[in-house]
Amino acid sequence: MTNFHARQRGMTLIISLIMLLLITILAVTTFRLASANLQIAGNMQHRQAAMAAAQAAIEQVVSSTQFTVTPANAIPNPCNGVPNTTCTDVNGDGIPDITVTIKLNCLGIQPIPISSLDFSNPNDAGCLVGASQSFGVVGGTSASSMCSNSVWDSQATAQDAVTSATYTIHEGTAVRVPSSSNCP
Repeated sequence: MTNFHARQRGMTLIISLIMLLLITILAVTTFRLASANLQIAGNMQHRQAAMAAAQAAIEQVVSSTQFTVTPANAIPNPCNGVPNTTCTDVNGDGIPDITVTIKLNCLGIQPIPISSLDFSNPNDAGCLVGASQSFGVVGGTSASSMCSNSVWDSQATAQDAVTSATYTIHEGTAVRVPSSSNCP
């Protein structure tokens, strides 16, 4: 009878060790899943920060029409003296975490016909100054106003210094320019 009880104690030990091994495997798997989820959340946070920095850089550029005159130097205070770049410090340590490079491409300029302007609109009134109409006389002036519509492609590429990830945004912009303007 004592031999039977000794075998049961041995089986209890083996079953306990198997249960302990299963619990350890479960704990390690849970830790790995939690680490992966934390990594995914961190990457999404870096992506959102890069996207926000790129969008802010484009908004900074198009908030002034300076880019239509000098597209290669459209940002007033570039990052580290490099034209068309901005820097963003995400964590507040004084070191730029995200560098955004802006590329501007003029897609075209189209003169605005006088017939499409609203004479009562103050924005259109400036396009009428000095413009004369054509009455079908050979050698007469054109029916174009003093303004043109320009269309631009703005590309902002954000480079994250922490993760080395890049994020690119393309945004189209239409700007009214003087009729004498050309695509640079």
